[in-house]
Amino acid sequence: MAQDNRPLRAFFAPVRALFVGDASAGILLIVVAALAMVAANSALAQDYHHLFNGELGWTPIPKLDTLHLWINDGLMAVFFFVVGLEVKREWIEGQLSTAEQRRLPVVAAAAGMAIPALVYVFFVQGGPERLMQGWAIPAATDIAFAMGVLGLLGNRVPGSLRLFLLTVAIVDDIGAVLVIAVFYTSGIKLAWLVGAIVVTAVMFALNRMRVTHMLPFILLALVLWYFVLNSGIHATIAGVVAALTIPMVGKDDNTMLERLEHGLAPWSAYLVVPVFGFANAGVSLAGLGAEELLAPLPIAIAAGLFLGKQLGIFSAIWIADRIGFAARPYGARWSEIWGVTILCGIGFTMSLFISELAFPGYRLLIDEAKIGILGGSLLSAVVGYAVLRMVTDANRQPDPEEA
Repeated sequence: MAQDNRPLRAFFAPVRALFVGDASAGILLIVVAALAMVAANSALAQDYHHLFNGELGWTPIPKLDTLHLWINDGLMAVFFFVVGLEVKREWIEGQLSTAEQRRLPVVAAAAGMAIPALVYVFFVQGGPERLMQGWAIPAATDIAFAMGVLGLLGNRVPGSLRLFLLTVAIVDDIGAVLVIAVFYTSGIKLAWLVGAIVVTAVMFALNRMRVTHMLPFILLALVLWYFVLNSGIHATIAGVVAALTIPMVGKDDNTMLERLEHGLAPWSAYLVVPVFGFANAGVSLAGLGAEELLAPLPIAIAAGLFLGKQLGIFSAIWIADRIGFAARPYGARWSEIWGVTILCGIGFTMSLFISELAFPGYRLLIDEAKIGILGGSLLSAVVGYAVLRMVTDANRQPDPEEA
């Protein structure tokens, strides 16, 4: 008689989940963040900080004179380029292609950005005025991290909720890009900006002419990035703008946009974002006591991520469903929806990125912000996972619409 290995397979299921499906990229970010914290609080601390913040002996672009700047202003443009490609594809033929499909993710993402910002402002009011510059830090959701935690739950979570989390995070990224472009841009240099606009126009013209060769778009995207870098607008915005010019004709898997997305997405998820995370997540805890850890800034960010995100998104879903504006995710119970909204409080990548823009030159504030981001994200991940583990059914069968 064949031996029943189901209990053994069930025991190792969480371990397998670490290396397959949605979980792997998120788990990699967790490991990278942990390694960065270890490096910043060990005998390697000086070498760690010098590696990323020490002035380079030579650089082809004088403005980027540290490895940290090359990563944040250069390498992260690839991440934003992939985000732009994903947004365009979803908007044209994916899960955001109709007004009906957009309603719930757009409303939820908007509330999920506004309420955390208000929570943040509530906690920092009365403090130094420059703290107000960080209002957008808890407004972003990390797609890879959140989907990674969700992936650890396997089939317990309805497919409609996975799709909802993904679409909300995509819309959230659009909002974060707009916030960076509008609120964290200063000292515009008109000549460089005009040059960037001209390059963008040429790329759109190539799109309209149905140019099928990838090389002109790649070369012009690099020129666009250089112009934007020198314009005063953050250079990574060039990645999103360039992505929107990439041709996408038809619904087959052979469009230039889909080839680029499929080719670059793994590099973005498994190289660009982890390198960024390792360079930015390390914060020294030496000399930090309870007073510093419980300072208004880290508390405001952690509260915005953990409390503001779930309050804003869950309330938006409940109201939209009750008034008939948009139905809640198909086949999902309210307790399951609540668990997923908690996971939306994981704000690792984009939150770290915005913290660097919000407090330029204020190293202590950036470090305090990182503590709040890591604390709020970890709390959201652990509590969200625990809630979903309790309220979902391990033996749940896929709904007909998920098949």
